[in-house]
Amino acid sequence: MKKSLMALSSVLMLAGGTVSAQKVEFEHYTLNNGMHVILHQDNSAPVVITSVMYHVGAKDENPERTGFAHFFEHLLFEGTKNIGRGEWFKIVTGNGGTNNANTSDDRTYYYEIFPSNNLELGLWMESERLLHPVINQIGVDTQNEVVKEEKRLRVDNQPYGNLIAEVKKNMFTKHPYRWATIGSMEHLDAATLEEFQAFNKKYYVPNNATLVVAGQFDPAQTRAWIDKYFGSIPKGAPVTREKIEENPITNTIRARYEDPNIQIPMVVASYRTPSMKTRDARVLDMISTLLSDGKSSRLYKKLVDDKKMALQVGAFNFSQEDYGLYILYGLPMGGNTPENLMTEIDEEIVKLQTDLISEKEHQKLQNIYESQYVNSNASVEGIAGNLATFHMLYGDVNLINTEIEIYRSITREEIREAAKKYLNPNQRLLLDYAPKSDKAQN
Repeated sequence: MKKSLMALSSVLMLAGGTVSAQKVEFEHYTLNNGMHVILHQDNSAPVVITSVMYHVGAKDENPERTGFAHFFEHLLFEGTKNIGRGEWFKIVTGNGGTNNANTSDDRTYYYEIFPSNNLELGLWMESERLLHPVINQIGVDTQNEVVKEEKRLRVDNQPYGNLIAEVKKNMFTKHPYRWATIGSMEHLDAATLEEFQAFNKKYYVPNNATLVVAGQFDPAQTRAWIDKYFGSIPKGAPVTREKIEENPITNTIRARYEDPNIQIPMVVASYRTPSMKTRDARVLDMISTLLSDGKSSRLYKKLVDDKKMALQVGAFNFSQEDYGLYILYGLPMGGNTPENLMTEIDEEIVKLQTDLISEKEHQKLQNIYESQYVNSNASVEGIAGNLATFHMLYGDVNLINTEIEIYRSITREEIREAAKKYLNPNQRLLLDYAPKSDKAQN
């Protein structure tokens, strides 16, 4: 049945029809201590998600102590006053649940998925993380080794693993987006226990957090439990952030990075773009889809299929709260060079800046974004994350229902104008991402 429904969906998309999702119903309110609460009831399955998003990410770190936000993603599973060290995951799995966390430059997100009869347990555990974390030297030392191993696995020994870090380092000179989310191991090694405790006290406070409960639950009982476990937690000092603005890029930035894990060079062009909250950020999303989403996209069809100049080529809009990065990349094949590839990619950008995309391409984009919208809210886990994100980073929780209208309203003319405004050679970084040379190895 599921495959039949998926097939029907595909037919509708190809026919130019639209697929609509049900409106996501929710209620939200703020506790006296400043914690924002969002409730989404879905009784279709006996599961419930408890999640807390904290408005703290890599950009909130001291430049001499990078990696703290990601480190806390790990550290706050160590234990609490009432949850013994190493017991967190045992409690979750022992009660039929799963949990995880993730960190970006802008926020940190923790969640548990339980059978719905364990909602109170999930709420209690998240309140424990907030109110009674145990931050001691043994926990710091343990997680320091965990983070180092993660960096070795995902960055240092991963082909092209330093791509985003190198782009950010060269694209930002003032803003704290300039360092990698995983941070510096030297900074973590040098940090004192008191510095970790101070970071926790500053950012892990109810007035810097959004709590989401999504799934099968009784609303009245849930509100009572939330008040019981979170209502009495003291409000923290207001979290203030300095607005740091970068100077516009007016001349091409050129940089080189040698990666010992690769054999094929990568050409990379990156452009600084506005906040993900802007309309232009959504237009740039559409441009990246047009250029490289799927085998019929412009760059893939031209450079991989037709001319066979590239093993891989792509474009993506790396949107964030303060600024975004629009990144184009390609892996040349045969006798082609990164320079050849960049010339071909630039030709496609010029076409976007000069000519309107076709009505057929525009309709295809609309269909793709309709489908993405449906898929993003197809699970209660997805809805929980979207509710938290739209409230915390966009300031409008109802965007979970209305953002699709923004994409629907984007015109072909706006796509051309955005390409002309943001994707010019003098506004970019050209990164030569190369294999490590023999000279550098000796």
